[in-house]
Amino acid sequence: MPKSRRRVLIAAVLVVGLLGGCATPRATPRERPLVLTTFTVVADIARNVAGEHLDVESITKVGAEIHGYDPTPGDLRRAADADLVVDNGLGLEAWFERFLRHVDAPRVTVSDGVEPIDIAGDAYAGRPNPHAWMSALNVEIYVDNLVAAFSELVPEHADDFAANGDAYRAELRAVHEELVAELAQLPANERALVTCEGAFSYLARDTGFTEVYLWPVNAEQQATPQQLAAVIDVVEEDGIPVVFCESTISDRPMRQVVEATGATFGGVLYVDSLSEADGPVPTYLDLLRYNARTIADALAGGSR
Repeated sequence: MPKSRRRVLIAAVLVVGLLGGCATPRATPRERPLVLTTFTVVADIARNVAGEHLDVESITKVGAEIHGYDPTPGDLRRAADADLVVDNGLGLEAWFERFLRHVDAPRVTVSDGVEPIDIAGDAYAGRPNPHAWMSALNVEIYVDNLVAAFSELVPEHADDFAANGDAYRAELRAVHEELVAELAQLPANERALVTCEGAFSYLARDTGFTEVYLWPVNAEQQATPQQLAAVIDVVEEDGIPVVFCESTISDRPMRQVVEATGATFGGVLYVDSLSEADGPVPTYLDLLRYNARTIADALAGGSR
């Protein structure tokens, strides 16, 4: 059966099954193949490789919490028109395997080949930390995987994808060197990064930071009394002056740490989502620069 016809049938089944038979408009014909990514960060990385030859969209919107996302009927209808779906992997998207049951398109997992850092504690101990994109060095591997997948999808543009990948890898390496230099200005005894989620293991490895967090992976987004007490003890014992939280979750638990210790809240960091186009991190490279600047400025200015 031709792929276009299979897509129509899949879309029809999803609409009937998920929307109770309500009518839905037919997908608009596309001039370019559609690549559907799981979240906005990977979508931006993919666009830099795709250039003008592919349409790249994110399933989740700006500000969405990626870990526990619940796909909508609209997401499934869009997926029926996809030519390729892209996920991060490493256990990030717990919902994605269920989502794929309704998708008739090849898949690429961009973290394939990354050397994972295992989560050290809590119920997730021993599982890979999924936030590999928080190291620009890892994203060079993401780019390699995207170049290969896009070249297979549209072979006639393989040379362009390779050239785009080379150019973007150079930008990644430059930004990596920038943020390492910026954070290296902090004395070694002040390089402690306290956050709500343990999303900075790869950045901490790259920059010589110690990582402290309330919970290892966003799940219920509510710190337990034991998690709060453990972080409060570390902040007090080590005299850590500044703490942070991420943009897609409530900072209320970390504010409790601030109240208990006298530390300063250093600001919001971006991990699982970009901002809107007019916000502080409209691209992945902006995300890296913004986080490094926020961390460096807050820690340099905080003292207790």
